[in-house]
Amino acid sequence: MSQIEVVAIVKAKPGQAEAVAAAMKACEAPSRTEATNLFYTPHRDLDDPNTFIFIERWVSREALAAHMETPHFKKMAAIIEPLLGAPLEVHILTPL
Repeated sequence: MSQIEVVAIVKAKPGQAEAVAAAMKACEAPSRTEATNLFYTPHRDLDDPNTFIFIERWVSREALAAHMETPHFKKMAAIIEPLLGAPLEVHILTPL
């Protein structure tokens, strides 16, 4: 397996930031309990309170794919999808 890091940028519609933040925060604890998760933290941009960034580390790309099939991830995605002000931007990274 090859460890990966993920940076996901979530932009909320005006007036929807708190609902997006709550959904992201609710997904944090169960995601951290996944055996293949090494790091999972949602962040809020200090200069743009409608922008949120997930920084994650997984043991492999397959582990990330499995995470995206979990009930807690699917619940979060369903909540935030209609609240997005821009398409979700996801970067899957590997160290140089």
